[in-house]
Amino acid sequence: MPMARRVLLVNKFYYPRGGDCVVVLNTEALLRENGVEVQVFAMEYPQNLPAHYQDRFASRVNFGGSLGNQWRAMKRTLGLGDVRERFEAVLDDFKPDVVHLHNVHSYLSPVVGELAHRRGIRVVWTLHDYKLLCPRYDCLLGGKPCEKCFTGAKYNVLLHRCMKNSLPASVVAWLEATKWDRRTLERNTDIFVCPSEFIAGKMRQGGFNPDKIKVLNNFLDPVKLDHYKRMGTSDEREDYYCFVGRLSHEKGVEDLLEVASHLPYRLRVAGSGVLEPELRIRYANSPHIEFLGMQDAQQVAKLLARARFSIMPSQCYDNNPLSVVESLCAGTPVAGSQIGGIPELIDSSNGVVFQPFDKETLSTAITMMMAREWNHGEIAAKALERFAPSAHLEVLLKDVYCLG
Repeated sequence: MPMARRVLLVNKFYYPRGGDCVVVLNTEALLRENGVEVQVFAMEYPQNLPAHYQDRFASRVNFGGSLGNQWRAMKRTLGLGDVRERFEAVLDDFKPDVVHLHNVHSYLSPVVGELAHRRGIRVVWTLHDYKLLCPRYDCLLGGKPCEKCFTGAKYNVLLHRCMKNSLPASVVAWLEATKWDRRTLERNTDIFVCPSEFIAGKMRQGGFNPDKIKVLNNFLDPVKLDHYKRMGTSDEREDYYCFVGRLSHEKGVEDLLEVASHLPYRLRVAGSGVLEPELRIRYANSPHIEFLGMQDAQQVAKLLARARFSIMPSQCYDNNPLSVVESLCAGTPVAGSQIGGIPELIDSSNGVVFQPFDKETLSTAITMMMAREWNHGEIAAKALERFAPSAHLEVLLKDVYCLG
């Protein structure tokens, strides 16, 4: 097969909005630096970065507001409206060898993969969540992991009103999952890229062809990687441990803070989210808990590099959490929930795992981590090699894009 020189990255947003967007931006930069011509297709949005085809991005849709807005948004989920003609125009002009999908449901639609496949273009899809298996996308029901829809019974999203506890929103999610079912998605996609073995296993469990599944961890972008290398590691650590992430129910922060408030160790919490105001009030008088709010990349790096350890108490199927990757690259061990892809990142040399939803094992893990001495230099060296852009690029070009 001739070497592909043109790759079209597709994601619903084109700015660093969340983890999926960061991966897209990092992948774009990595490919450009290595001689691959890259363009992007996304949805129109005020915060988007400048892009060559921005005038051909799909028009913006909004799932809230007027009935007209909601109707246009629902049509988008089914692949109707201007997304088809605008994407076709980009394909006509750019003529990509590979179309690399990321987060495309709802605001763009999997129709983009179908349109590329019909032209004989290689289609690969990096999975940032579980949307191909779960209409809600995060496999949560009542705050606990749920797999009711994995085997095709998508009507569960209606029975349990999984989308925002709303029947209309759940109907839209059901229609979308029915339209873009496993057979359709599998037919239109050459390779599903799974950032963890865990999500790859769930895809196989859901009936997806194992031959179309490739495990490839996300990588740390070169700027951050270089920053951690220059920063170096030290066994001299300050007397605190830290949490970096979203303050929301599925991240397990409520259990973490309740446990931390009864332990004699200092916890520094970096991040924001729906629970932040409530948690700040609840633990305002706790002498061992400090809320830092949202931190930029440099602040996060310094926080991790000086911590005794970081903690990831997730109660959901976290895929390949960047906060764990960054912690290890800073030479900082991790205490993580034994759920999702988290245990794949942790072994006896760089951390411990504990049972999610279990405050006793969480407390024990924190105490163990505080008491143990760690080889911070060795932790950093292994992580910097494992999550290096060069390692990711080699697999991406050879095994995913199938470059000759």
